[in-house]
Amino acid sequence: MKKTIRFALVGCGRIAHRHAEHINQVGILAAVCDNVSSKADELASKYGAKAYYELESMLKNEKEIDVISICSPNGLHAEHAIQALNAGFHVLCEKPMAIDVNDCGEMIKAAEKANKRLFAIKQNRFNPPVEAVKNAIDAGKLGKIYSVQLSCFWNRNEDYYKNSWKGTKDLDGGTLYTQFSHFVDLLYWIIGDIKEVEAYTANYAHKGIIEFEDTGVVIMEFYNGAIGTINYTVNSHERNMEGSLVIFAEKGTVKIGGQYLNELEYQNIRDFKIENLAEGNKANNYGTYQGSMSNHDKVYQNLIDVLTNNGSISTNAFEGLKTVEIIDKIYNKAKKA
Repeated sequence: MKKTIRFALVGCGRIAHRHAEHINQVGILAAVCDNVSSKADELASKYGAKAYYELESMLKNEKEIDVISICSPNGLHAEHAIQALNAGFHVLCEKPMAIDVNDCGEMIKAAEKANKRLFAIKQNRFNPPVEAVKNAIDAGKLGKIYSVQLSCFWNRNEDYYKNSWKGTKDLDGGTLYTQFSHFVDLLYWIIGDIKEVEAYTANYAHKGIIEFEDTGVVIMEFYNGAIGTINYTVNSHERNMEGSLVIFAEKGTVKIGGQYLNELEYQNIRDFKIENLAEGNKANNYGTYQGSMSNHDKVYQNLIDVLTNNGSISTNAFEGLKTVEIIDKIYNKAKKA
């Protein structure tokens, strides 16, 4: 009989509720932890879990847990993940894996030392058009990649950042980390690693609200010779406008678009056509705003497959590190406009 995986959650904010829903479908949510007791109590009572207000206490008392899902603020991911790994638990970490390249390395080392799995969440990889384009490229259908254009045009208003860790340098890290790290991951996953960048960033509409940029323009050179751009902003008027990736290649041109890279908007590929795409999941809806596509169910299905069936991991910790490395490279090169 297949073992039922027992989970604990660290951080009981908005995204934790999404995790709890999916954990409830595939395993048991046994414990939750948040230093704001009301948040922990609310989530615990909904799923019959035990509430903790200190991570150390949960790690000490919940020895029957298999996996700890880290849903705390970005700047605490590394600290919380390493504590959990050192205590002997597998870890699933929300994006971004961390906001410091060295911290990502320490997380990977902790996982190796403890002989535990460290899963990184990259749910946009499961978007049907993204999967289809990735498969077409891997099969050589597009030939050599010439250039790419990534566009991230979202809205994050003042209310989004109010009374929150979001917008702070220490806990949030920057717009590319919190809003668009999934998009940067897809560049790495589909096109390849990035060799050189040039960038300009600015804060136009969020002065006094956030401690970093709300807009950026990036020029990239990939190790495989392709070139590309990233244009991103959270100043799209009133609502999210677009999340898109255009690829120009030797044998074809494709555009994955929609608001969340959820639609195949254009394709013209020599002797090949992407057809019969499955319908994607809805975007994460948080009331006053929406986030990336909600594919956390597939993330958890993959985790269960890995832990109980010797399955292949969909996103490993090294790939989580590479995303942080690319964003770090962009921020280190960025000139303030």
